[in-house]
Amino acid sequence: MTSPSTPAGRAVSTQDLTKIYRTGFWMAQKVASLVSCSLTVEMGETFGLLGPNGAGKTTFIKLLLGIIRPTSGQGTLLGRPLGDRRVKARIGYLPENPYLYEALTGWECLSLMATLHQVPGAVQRQRIPQLLDLVGLAQGAARRKTLRRYSKGMVQRIGLAQALINDPDLVLLDEPMSGLDPLGRYQVREIILQLKAQGKTIFFNSHILSDVEHICDRVAILARGELLTVGSLTELLGTGETYHAAGRGGEQAYLASTLDSFTQEGDYWQGQVTGNPYTFLTGLEAAGGTILHFTLDRPSLEAFFVQQLRDRGITQSQ
Repeated sequence: MTSPSTPAGRAVSTQDLTKIYRTGFWMAQKVASLVSCSLTVEMGETFGLLGPNGAGKTTFIKLLLGIIRPTSGQGTLLGRPLGDRRVKARIGYLPENPYLYEALTGWECLSLMATLHQVPGAVQRQRIPQLLDLVGLAQGAARRKTLRRYSKGMVQRIGLAQALINDPDLVLLDEPMSGLDPLGRYQVREIILQLKAQGKTIFFNSHILSDVEHICDRVAILARGELLTVGSLTELLGTGETYHAAGRGGEQAYLASTLDSFTQEGDYWQGQVTGNPYTFLTGLEAAGGTILHFTLDRPSLEAFFVQQLRDRGITQSQ
């Protein structure tokens, strides 16, 4: 539910947010971690901030949370200025490397976090088992283990649970899939999808683009501290109205004239349909061909991401 204090349902809004660090001898050298970053995230959105390592993604989240202060620029979080303590009770946060008390069990960890958030005991007794069930740590040995015996994936999942203990309006996740094996990534991705289905606003950083493509409503690409592009996957990758066709037989002249990137091996062929797909299929039947595969085709988010970096001369992580 959108808070009355959040104008126009906006969860995040920044204008020309910039962070410059000083380093070197006498702190005379300036390093720009984030440069004039302006973006918005609406309530209920799942938003992904993408970029190579060192792009400034973690810096951006720390600025939103008020952990560090901007060199210039401004922004709001849930309608309040960045750093406003009154908004922190409505935020959940999972850092890239969660630092949790290893001597505690998962239940004890969530109980501690709930107490720090001043969650009443009666609410804790309901919410803690619900969250342990959500992250798959409610049963058997997983419930009894101390955190020092948790795997990396289990730590990430209990970290997600602690980020939700106060039932936040906005969940900020810093590289939630980082360092996980394929199963761990799948488990965390499914949890985020469940949060999305519940209507939570989710903002997360990542460089694992296949996961982002499954989860996010909109994405932004950040590199060398600069925001390169922002939009929905449809806006960035296209509507998917290009079709890839593969089949067998048919008149070669017809196929060559109606397919881009046309290739043929023996009786089998493939290519991209250049015109109306229904006209192509009707003509293929008349030309004696048989369709075997006919699918929507658009570039992957990974291909788009790499091209954005190459267009700006960025060939490696900074």
